[in-house]
Amino acid sequence: MPEFRSFRAESIVLKHHDWGEADRILTVFTREHGKLRVIAKGVRKIRSRRAGHLEPFTHVAIQLAKSKDMPIVTQADTLESFSVLREDLDAIGSASYVVELLDKFTYQEGENVSIFSLLKRTLERLAAARVPTALVLRYFEMRLLDLSGFRPELFVCVVCGEKIVAENQYFSAGQGGVVCPRSASGMSGLVPISVDALRFLRHFQRSSFSEATRARPSQEADRDMEVVMQHYITYVLERGLNTPKFIKKMKN
Repeated sequence: MPEFRSFRAESIVLKHHDWGEADRILTVFTREHGKLRVIAKGVRKIRSRRAGHLEPFTHVAIQLAKSKDMPIVTQADTLESFSVLREDLDAIGSASYVVELLDKFTYQEGENVSIFSLLKRTLERLAAARVPTALVLRYFEMRLLDLSGFRPELFVCVVCGEKIVAENQYFSAGQGGVVCPRSASGMSGLVPISVDALRFLRHFQRSSFSEATRARPSQEADRDMEVVMQHYITYVLERGLNTPKFIKKMKN
């Protein structure tokens, strides 16, 4: 955290919880200082002018005062409310998944402009709804894994080192990538991955978002990609996430 007595930070609110009678503790991801926990005093009072600026998913400029425990929000100005992401359960589920995943993959470790930009652009893409939500989420997962140092190997077998050919393969979370059918014999903990799903994941891994939007995966490929990515993410985090269960419950 910076040494200044007061500082301004371009932020996106990830989550909050009530504290005391009228306060809230917020987890925000800032452009300048990475992830921070801050306190908004009196924000739950009826007359509070800051409450609407500090809802989850909101892109906001906040003024923070250094204190003994955690920075105190003294001013908040909304830059983009992303209100459309709070209008229905599907949008809420998708945006909640994005911020939960980013929260779990990051620590209070200082500036990370690349991750901040990825988060902001992903919320913008979800709000615009010009691209299928599943594609936006898979691209976000792949980029976040890259930026966090967990890039999966999708081009050569992680066991034998041979180049992957165009056929159905397997994915090993423990090995961090694709396992060819020959090497998969006798191995446990593998998830099958279809040739189409692997092709699209490779495309997302090495493409810009504009290039990725040209992809038109089938429902089956979408499902396979989601299964593989959730399998890998759960392994890396050593825990499951709450939001995928919520999304699955809505779909059912």
